[in-house]
Formats: sequence, structure tokens, C-alpha cells
Amino acid sequence: MTDRSTEQRTTRPVPARGPEDTVTRPALADRVKERLARAGDEHQANKDAAPAAATPAAATGRAPRRARLRLTRVDPWSVMKTSFLLSIAFGIVTVVSVLMVWTVLDRAGVWESINATVTDIVGEDSASEFDIENYIGTSRVLGFTMLVAAIDVIILTAVATLTAFLYNMSAALLGGVEVTLAEDN
Repeated sequence: MTDRSTEQRTTRPVPARGPEDTVTRPALADRVKERLARAGDEHQANKDAAPAAATPAAATGRAPRRARLRLTRVDPWSVMKTSFLLSIAFGIVTVVSVLMVWTVLDRAGVWESINATVTDIVGEDSASEFDIENYIGTSRVLGFTMLVAAIDVIILTAVATLTAFLYNMSAALLGGVEVTLAEDN
């Protein structure tokens, strides 16, 4: 088997440079002075143009500038990362809010009130072992909330990523979303 890279290589003659072909560069100090002078001129031009650009479009009598942008592709990997982080934040907020609601209900005595109501309805002897917190206690509710939050993270991330793929396919066919940006008057 032959090596293709050696077969395709061609050698070009390198032209010989004589003393007349040598390019001389200005000294470093001269180049720095030239660049500083150009930067100073550019700074002065920007400073002179800044007050005119700062005035609103209506005061200068010209129409506001507009920029038309077209969103033709959304990166699915970026959408997945962003939606994953946002859905984790949403899951944390859900768990904390359920914990706060259950704590407030416990401090307000809602569970004791429900137990007393069930005891009054059913009777003292048959409801003596009934406790609502055995069925919907804080630990059970938080466990269920964490399970739902974990499932939501997976579902929201998958749906957002799938939506990005679908948007890219539809934008390839239809051209994407067009947005017009304009200056304030």
C-alpha cells in the first residue's frame, strides 16, 4: 500500500532572495508612535461624533434606525442545558413551596381539626386510631413532591429539546421567525 500523502506532494522551488528583496521594517519606536497617533485621531473622531449620535432620531429629523433579524436556527444542545437548569430551579421552588404550605397548615392546626372532625363524624371508639398525618403527612407529601419534581425535570428538558428540533425543521422550510428592532423616538 502506498502513502498517498507522499504521492501528492509536489515540491515548489523557493525563490532565492537577494539583498535587494529584503524588506526593512521601521523601528519599534516609530511603529508605536504611528499607532498611537492613529489611535488619538480615531479617538478624537469618535468624540466629535458622539454628541450627534446621542441625540434622539426625532430631534435630528431622521427616521429611527431599524434592524430586521431572522431566527433560523436554535441550538438544541443549548436549549437542553438551559431547560434542564430552569426545570431544576422549578423543581426546587416546587418542593420548597409545598414544604412551606404544609408547615403553615400544621402550625395553623388544620390536621388536628381534621382529626377532630373525623372523630365527631365516625364516633370516638371507631376513630380512636385515625390520624390524618399517617395518610398525608409532611414526609409523604414531600417525598411525592420530590418524585413529581424529578419527573418534571426529565419531561420539561425532553419537551424543550424536542421543540428546538421541531423549530429548526420548520424554520428550514418556512424561513424562521423575523423580528424588527427599532430605536426609541
